[in-house]
Amino acid sequence: MTTYTFTSKADVAYAQIRQQILDGTLEAGSKLAQYDLAASMGISITPLREAIRRLSGEGWIVLDNHRNARVAALDLEQARQIFEARRALEPAAIALAAVRRTDADIARMTAALENLLPVTREWGETAVAAHREVHQALYHSSHSDVMVQMLDDLWDKSDRYRRIGLQLPPGGEPRTRDFNEHHQLVDLVIAGEADAAAALMISHIDHSLTASALEQEG
Repeated sequence: MTTYTFTSKADVAYAQIRQQILDGTLEAGSKLAQYDLAASMGISITPLREAIRRLSGEGWIVLDNHRNARVAALDLEQARQIFEARRALEPAAIALAAVRRTDADIARMTAALENLLPVTREWGETAVAAHREVHQALYHSSHSDVMVQMLDDLWDKSDRYRRIGLQLPPGGEPRTRDFNEHHQLVDLVIAGEADAAAALMISHIDHSLTASALEQEG
């Protein structure tokens, strides 16, 4: 999950609302009780509305002309486009990582693997967060600031759809293939096998939770 540096109450509100959308506390299509939200966060309505405007600009929240706010509905076409963009970009970043990884990158990847859990409903958010940290450690090793920023954004936006995949019938079973492939990806990047790492990442994404959600809905 993306790490935020909080510099204002609006930043805190932004992160909290965004996380509540991701984990389903604020359901898709639901209206935001803005004053209640502000009170629960111990802030005034002004920074809350600033956070909501920011989330609206990023597509998480829909605002109407009367300043009412609703959580954006899940959009199958948006999910498909996010998936396609990630499938095109992340293998390229992994290939660069195999060439550019440093000792510090290797240490981060190895540490991330130690916290990895099979992604199932039983492990829930802990497993999803550990899964994401491995991917971040991999593509951050590309040392391409533009790619990293784009992939962080794509991962943020696909988290809602990833959680749909976790709720599907297969989501109750340990994803052992997925679990093992993380270790293989790290091994290939450390070994400098750029082409093999990119090819495995494409297959890995094609069998991801988001792919499962799209297949179910499509």
